[in-house]
Amino acid sequence: MEDFKNFLIRFRYQIIGALIAILLLCTGLYKVVLWILVILAGIYCGYYFGKNKEQIKEKLKNLIDKM
Repeated sequence: MEDFKNFLIRFRYQIIGALIAILLLCTGLYKVVLWILVILAGIYCGYYFGKNKEQIKEKLKNLIDKM
């Protein structure tokens, strides 16, 4: 019993993550979560491109010149 308790304490976050994943899959909410992740990735890319515009232009120019 003590080993099982230590197992639960050691892997509690992984177990919670697995339970949440099972819940998302069973309810179909993973589709909503996937859309949210795609939207957040788009927001991050826009922020990154806006902040590093000159560096991106230079890298693209060098890439096109190599082709």
